[in-house]
Amino acid sequence: MADLLAMSSGILDGTESAENVGPINRINHQLSPIADGIAMVEAFSHCILFETDDGLVAFDTSNPQGGARVVEAVRGWRRDRINTIVYTHGHVDHVGGCGAFIADAESRGQPRPTVAGHVNVPRRFDRYDLTNGYNQIINERQFGQFRRRGYDIGEATASSFLPASSPKPDVTYDDALELDVGGLAIELRHAKGETDDHTWAWIPRHKAICAGDFFIWNFPNAGNPQKVQRYPAEWARAMRAMADQGAELFLPAHGLPIAGAGRIRTVLTDVADALEHLVRETLAMMNEGARLNDIVHSVTVDPAVLEKPYLRPMYDEPEFIVRNIWRLYGGWYDGNPANLKPAKDTALAEEIARLAGGARQLADRALTLSTDDPRVACHLAEMAALAAPDDARVHQIRAEVFQRRRDGETSLMAKGIFGFAANESRDRAGK
Repeated sequence: MADLLAMSSGILDGTESAENVGPINRINHQLSPIADGIAMVEAFSHCILFETDDGLVAFDTSNPQGGARVVEAVRGWRRDRINTIVYTHGHVDHVGGCGAFIADAESRGQPRPTVAGHVNVPRRFDRYDLTNGYNQIINERQFGQFRRRGYDIGEATASSFLPASSPKPDVTYDDALELDVGGLAIELRHAKGETDDHTWAWIPRHKAICAGDFFIWNFPNAGNPQKVQRYPAEWARAMRAMADQGAELFLPAHGLPIAGAGRIRTVLTDVADALEHLVRETLAMMNEGARLNDIVHSVTVDPAVLEKPYLRPMYDEPEFIVRNIWRLYGGWYDGNPANLKPAKDTALAEEIARLAGGARQLADRALTLSTDDPRVACHLAEMAALAAPDDARVHQIRAEVFQRRRDGETSLMAKGIFGFAANESRDRAGK
């Protein structure tokens, strides 16, 4: 059994490689004891477990496909009832497995676990009902290529993005909530970050923090281009609040646990520094009247920061966070007056294709540029396909351009979207 704390200490101390510790790399559904009375099941999102005198407390339940495997791993460790489940937030990879926990309790004749979470979790669930189809589409766009490449992240839910077996919390709170479960004190604290319903927890007996997705061993997921608003400034404040707690054990929902007050404080303050830099620089340019496009191409993070093993842009990336900061403070108008009431994409593409001498000429130029200027290449390939949606050759080129772009990206978000575009055109080209 891997010693997860030793592994993370080696990475942070520079004696081990950080390869395969990102948010989708450790999905093995194996349980590892972390400390006396504490265990972690590594899954699509981890399940963190605490023993009490009246059963177990579980932070998160993994996704719909992994819930039963998480429960099986837990039962290989302890047979105690699961007293309380805490949702760190309402994302499906954290709450989707809850039905398996409830079914386990029923099969054992044990009381149903009490579910606790922030007051905005039920509101998120209601929004998922309203946008069920959209969420399934973006889930496939984001993760589809990774399923095809063998990552054990499950299939998209056939009928409902949020399983009906995932209940809304029985206990909710606004800012803070103190729980006592079997003599174990747990302090739940709300902060905005990746979501508006996020909880992090302080467990005084163990000097431990359960952090949910505030820390994922990658650059913070504060800019996801397909999801609702994220909150980088508030996220940074939450990291500083955690850093000030003096924790000796840090338990995120993705990646590895961390031991040692010094290591914990360093990673938390480094994440806060990076987010605050992006907010500060983006707002400075906004206050000077810059357009969004200019800001996106100007505000960057020091490459040395991005080389740190817990700040690599392998899931989200700074460019997307800049866009999210603009959206939070500036609305959807990007400063380009042509985009205020734009032409239809197809009308603009057809006109550009006429000027270029035809859609295939646009596509050919896109292919030529795809190595040296992939950003422009993608614009041209997309216009060519919009201007000639039934041209198989155009779609072959579009597929190649976007696949090259995908292969040159680091973040899962970019890879997923560009890869999805490539697959679209492969289908249209009959390949």
